[in-house]
Amino acid sequence: MNPYQTFISNLEKAGEKLGKKPEDFEVLKTPERIIEVNFEFNGKIIRGYRVQHNSKLGPYKGGLRYHPDLNLNEAKTLAALMTIKNAIVDVPFGGAKGGLAIDPQKYSKEELKKITELFTQKIADFIGPNKDIPAPDVNTNSEIMGWIVQEYSKIVGKKMPAVVTGKDLQDGGSEGREEATGFSGADILDKTLATLNKKPEETTVAIQGFGNVGAHLARELDKRGYKVVAIAEANGGISHEDGIDIDKTFKATIKREILKNTCYCKGEKCHLKRCKIVGADNVLEQNVDVVAPAAINNQITMHNMKRIKAKIILELANNGVSAEAEEYLQKQGVMVIPDVLANAGGVTVSYFEWEQNLKKQKWTRAKVLEMLSEKMNQGWKEVFKISKDKKVSLREACYILALKKLLK
Repeated sequence: MNPYQTFISNLEKAGEKLGKKPEDFEVLKTPERIIEVNFEFNGKIIRGYRVQHNSKLGPYKGGLRYHPDLNLNEAKTLAALMTIKNAIVDVPFGGAKGGLAIDPQKYSKEELKKITELFTQKIADFIGPNKDIPAPDVNTNSEIMGWIVQEYSKIVGKKMPAVVTGKDLQDGGSEGREEATGFSGADILDKTLATLNKKPEETTVAIQGFGNVGAHLARELDKRGYKVVAIAEANGGISHEDGIDIDKTFKATIKREILKNTCYCKGEKCHLKRCKIVGADNVLEQNVDVVAPAAINNQITMHNMKRIKAKIILELANNGVSAEAEEYLQKQGVMVIPDVLANAGGVTVSYFEWEQNLKKQKWTRAKVLEMLSEKMNQGWKEVFKISKDKKVSLREACYILALKKLLK
């Protein structure tokens, strides 16, 4: 099923459960604004998008990604998911998403800066602290956000750090932003295990992706006592039944060591000879309690769903599990913790950053993470109650909760 059609289908199911007529939420089926831009750079045309899905709860909010496969349908879907996500955790933002259909690896830093400036010029009329606040996403980072701030500030004639979030700390970024998505994913997993009377120490985990989200998830789970036994990036990774030493692995990747060439295991009886190389695909097929797709979309599908052995899927990647795969896995007793809840920590701390910028304040990391945990805990409580009361999946419960808030 087309991902955007999946979104609409999820909306319709939620509306039916709430006793709503289709026309009651027709406005949520179509983005409020779609911005498509084309500009020339070094003799080639670069295409960009910014989809502003819904502003019922506040200014539009969502990431900008730089990826050659980015298209309008993907941007529409991701913008719609941001609307749902913000509603679930009571963040006063609407949903948006966008970016450029480019491979940033093919450009120098200077070229990327110029491309970002040209893109900012094209969308400047549609963004702003009280209109639409972009943030980092796939292949974008705090430095790119800084370039947007600089160019936007030139255009409007004054410094405007609140035009984006995900900035460097010295440029108005927030403590806790870098680890927020992984941290909140760990929080939600904790709460899920508690409902199943299962302890972190008894739980094995495999993670696909060891970038910002996957690495911070691994570190947080490790701190909380989980046994992370497999991690992989696009070019492969490692598994070890004794558990992986996440701290040493994280430090190795910072030094640009290739993940599949490193193996640091835990415990006094750790045998490096038992290290195994795993691929980006089969890391999700490990014999573990929890798998976490934490990289890109569409990783658990009808093509590999029958090989999934875990009983919990922590969907930290947006659209990490296809609708067909989720339906099949639920029949097998697998619990899917959906993206719109699992990875909501990123936008929540983005909201905190935006608020700090507007109030000219600077909060401590401890305060940010405490406030984040409170937000995630409240969202989880509401979702879990709906799931239990209406006997629906966690994803359906998320959409029901969001729709109730969006239709007030």
